[in-house]
Amino acid sequence: MQDELKLLGGAMVTLALATSALVVVPHIQLSKLEAPAGLKPYTSAQLRGRESYIRNGCVYCHSQQPRDKAQAPDDKRGWGRASVAGDYFYDKPHLLGTMRTGPDLFNIGARQPSADWHLGHLYQPRAYTPGSIMPSYPYLFDIKDAAEPGDRVVNLPPGYNPAGKIVVAKQEMLDLVSYLQGLDHTYPVIAAPTPAAAAKGAAK
Repeated sequence: MQDELKLLGGAMVTLALATSALVVVPHIQLSKLEAPAGLKPYTSAQLRGRESYIRNGCVYCHSQQPRDKAQAPDDKRGWGRASVAGDYFYDKPHLLGTMRTGPDLFNIGARQPSADWHLGHLYQPRAYTPGSIMPSYPYLFDIKDAAEPGDRVVNLPPGYNPAGKIVVAKQEMLDLVSYLQGLDHTYPVIAAPTPAAAAKGAAK
């Protein structure tokens, strides 16, 4: 009986320590976190696009967490500075990702700001990146004989348009592109010192 009580007590202590380290301490550290000045809340279209990003499984192949220079050459890959907790202030849930079958998308809005590029790439990735293993998403587009008022026609490279037809993006695709364009975390996360503060520091 004593051995069982010791085993149970040890298990409870281990659970308490793990809960403290993984839940309680991070909550205390981040409970008063504020969004960086350059980070803007998602628009309604971007929130819908974020749901589409999740629904279509983008998070399984793309991360959103560039690492520090000491850990990996993510900055040399053009993915931007290492992310910080405040970058995810408006993300519920966060979409850090665990795989990099494709490139990190933390700053894809800065690297590829063109809506035309995103639309064409999502319709047929291999038209933009030969040999790409990324799936295409044709069900998020309509194939039409002619454009109608309000249609967003996709401008594809020569040879990728259906013969005699045009490709039109559905609203879900437009929202997804809006979300991707909004992934731009190139703002500074540490405020630059004011001239007065810089002068004071130099005088010490």
